[in-house]
Amino acid sequence: MTLLVEVMEKPLDPGYAEEAERRAEAARAGHPARRRGLAVVLLLLLAALLGLLTVSAARQLRAPQADVAAAREVLENQIVDRRAEVESLQGRSVALSDEIEGLQHTALASEDPGLLQTLQRDGVVSGSAAVSGPGLVVSLSDGDAAQSEADPDASARVRDADVQTVVNALWAAGAEAISVDDQRLTSLSAIRNAGDAILVDLVPLPGPTYVIRAIGDADDMQTAYARSGAPAYLQLLGSRYGIQSSVTPQSDLSLPGVGNQTLRYATPSGAGQSAPGSDPQETSSSDTEEERS
Repeated sequence: MTLLVEVMEKPLDPGYAEEAERRAEAARAGHPARRRGLAVVLLLLLAALLGLLTVSAARQLRAPQADVAAAREVLENQIVDRRAEVESLQGRSVALSDEIEGLQHTALASEDPGLLQTLQRDGVVSGSAAVSGPGLVVSLSDGDAAQSEADPDASARVRDADVQTVVNALWAAGAEAISVDDQRLTSLSAIRNAGDAILVDLVPLPGPTYVIRAIGDADDMQTAYARSGAPAYLQLLGSRYGIQSSVTPQSDLSLPGVGNQTLRYATPSGAGQSAPGSDPQETSSSDTEEERS
């Protein structure tokens, strides 16, 4: 009971009471005000010093280094040179393929017309020969949010999966030949992405509009395409992300060829011998069109 009475009568410890009295006397003398003012000044000076150091460090980090800029310039020049070299080699390959096709046509036109027709048909199916005819043109364009310079929205871009969906629907609708931005699709073609860029056979497509051309019976293809899931899928992309799409029938389309294709695993079935004058690559390139995307 004595301890409880003492706690109730003297709730403050004598040491705390002494310290409180000492601070009260110092306050009456005016010392804490000077200390607080000095502490504020020191705090402001420290904050200013830290700000200057931060600004200086940021400027040094953002300043372009001479070595880094030089290395970047060398890489950019190499990329431009290699791209020009690749384009030159691709053009030469197409020219040589056209020359070979012309020589074959000249040699077989009188010797073996049947074999010539077989080679031409295989060239159309495999994608090595340029083709023309009626068909459909499907266009996909990035949404306005993706083209905004201030804050572009990556989700409003056309994806490789979107192009694949349209291409697969066109193959299923009866397309005989398809190209994406003048890149002809074959049984070895691949549509994929690298970052925000869409690649067709490792060739980047410029965007923001992607044009898919398909040759076939325009009326039948349009009907079969409308019955597939692609239109509903594109409508969903349009309502959710603002991606624009259109389907237009054309009476005359021209698709480029890609030259002879190199197969690594496919070989002719049967006795292991191809027909006279036929090429194993051409024979094995008649896979189903749905597998070409």
